[in-house]
Order: sequence, then C-alpha cells, then structure tokens
Amino acid sequence: MEKNYMKLEFLSKSSNESFARVVVAAFASQLDPTLEELSDIKTAVSEAVTNAIIHGYEYGEGIITLEAKIIDNEIEILVEDKGMGIADIKQAMEPFYTSKPNLERSGMGFTVMETFMDSLEIESKKGEGTKVRMRKKFNSLTSKE
Repeated sequence: MEKNYMKLEFLSKSSNESFARVVVAAFASQLDPTLEELSDIKTAVSEAVTNAIIHGYEYGEGIITLEAKIIDNEIEILVEDKGMGIADIKQAMEPFYTSKPNLERSGMGFTVMETFMDSLEIESKKGEGTKVRMRKKFNSLTSKE
C-alpha cells in the first residue's frame, strides 16, 4: 500500500542535480534509512538526473520529472525526460559504454544505478524521452507516518 508520494519538475541544468539528490534523500528519510542507504539513493538519483541532462537534452534545456513513492518499506524513484531517447537500451546499459567519450564520461551510470538500487527499469523511445525507474527496500520498518 502506498504510504507517501512526491513529484517535482525542474529544468535540465547541471546545478539542479544536487537539488534532486537532496530532495529524494529528504523524502526517503521517513523510512529511517542508514547513512549508507541514503548515500546509495543519492548516488543513483544523481546518475539518472545527470544522464537526462547530458544525454536526454543534449542540444538544449528541457524538463526533468522526478517522482518518488514509498510503499511499505520500499522507495520507488522515477526520473523522466522528454528528450532524445535511447536508441539501444541494452548497449547503453553495458559497463563503460558511453555515447559521449569527448566528455570523459565513464559510461558507468546505469551500472552504478543497478549496483546501488535493488531494481532498475529503463523505458525509452528515440525522440520521445526516457524513464528510469529504480527501487530500493529498507530493512528497518520504522517509518514515521
């Protein structure tokens, strides 16, 4: 059963990446996470938002939508852009693959998200945008209502 929900929209500016991290961490804090769990979530959100900024809206600014919901002892986070989309999701998810080698990107964004979260789903259509959905369960169930 859904216990709480939030939705935020912001411009695809790199200065908003840290803002997104902090917002999700603050929202997740009601699940009484450990510092390590909070760090994992912040890192995964950071990677997803950075991907949307750099890859989704490569040629200009657009809107990034960030949603989070708490269901029992789990948080689900959705980062969505209406940008360029990903032509080959399987290829994009391969470690060290990057479509921007000139930016000295490591190509590890999706790998990092998979490592720090319990599940990762990516939906994308070329020219329509990308949705990144991540979930993480917490061991402590002392959520504050």
